[in-house]
Amino acid sequence: MNAQPACDLTYFALASTAATPVPVVPKTPVGELPDVLGGRYRIERLLGVGGMGAVYRARDLLREQFGDPEPYVALKTLSEDFAEYPDASALLYSEYALTTRLSHRHVVRLYNFDIDPDSQRAFITLELLKGPTLDQLLCERPQGMAWSELQGIALPLLEALTYSHSLGVLHGDLKPSNVMLADDGLRLFDYGLGQPLEGLLPGLPRLCRTRFAGWTPRYAALELLDGGELTAAADVYALACVLYELASGGHPYRRLSARQAKAMELDRTLQRPPQLPAHCWPALRLALAFDEAQRSIDAAGLLQAFSRPVPSRWQRWFGHSHG
Repeated sequence: MNAQPACDLTYFALASTAATPVPVVPKTPVGELPDVLGGRYRIERLLGVGGMGAVYRARDLLREQFGDPEPYVALKTLSEDFAEYPDASALLYSEYALTTRLSHRHVVRLYNFDIDPDSQRAFITLELLKGPTLDQLLCERPQGMAWSELQGIALPLLEALTYSHSLGVLHGDLKPSNVMLADDGLRLFDYGLGQPLEGLLPGLPRLCRTRFAGWTPRYAALELLDGGELTAAADVYALACVLYELASGGHPYRRLSARQAKAMELDRTLQRPPQLPAHCWPALRLALAFDEAQRSIDAAGLLQAFSRPVPSRWQRWFGHSHG
């Protein structure tokens, strides 16, 4: 048999640093999700389902035993299909390892990674958030948001991504459903498709993109759809699509993928949303570029543009008169 690339040995995750093919070790079959995981977390109800996993509300029986009045956590585990793969636990651990390196008020807080000994189910516990996600909010704002509301969401979201990138962590799946407006502020969550920048956590398993297309098409940068590696620029494109949606109520490219939108030359007719201040448009327009080489702005640059106050009428008049 001819040797295959290491990333082809399993469906979706292997250490990217493997120089030679790594044999797949037979794995104990994964059982059904039990009512109690790890002898500690009692599943109460399903909160949401994503492409690879599901998130549940769970009660921490240890905290409850010691009288904690709020013993509840969110618990994430892989779906039935993904849980069967030999390196499924490593995939979930990768998300845990990346996210726990982030300590920011607008990034979700993860508590622990564990494997239930009876079912062999890997799982992550994290803070239980209450509030709408941005996709739910957008349903209530079909015409977009006023600048005061938009800026209140854009700034913490940009701060979260700027911080993540500064520590070498790429998100990989920025979209409205992965941003929640919790009671105590915005949270960016679900780094399940994230990756570290080169040199950070070199032994960490990574998704094999030649076998697993995990992107959300309408938020995926063109280079990802063409088989390129995840980069900070790809995160910026996804975030720019979200910001445009918040400002206008609609996706910048009619909810089409970047490849489809580029073929239709939709970027030529892209207009500034009326509720977006004029001084923010050049930065956002750059971030929405199809070609990575033309996307010459980072998350920090977007943050700077969106942080600037809107010029007063007098300032605008003075600028026009003396420009």
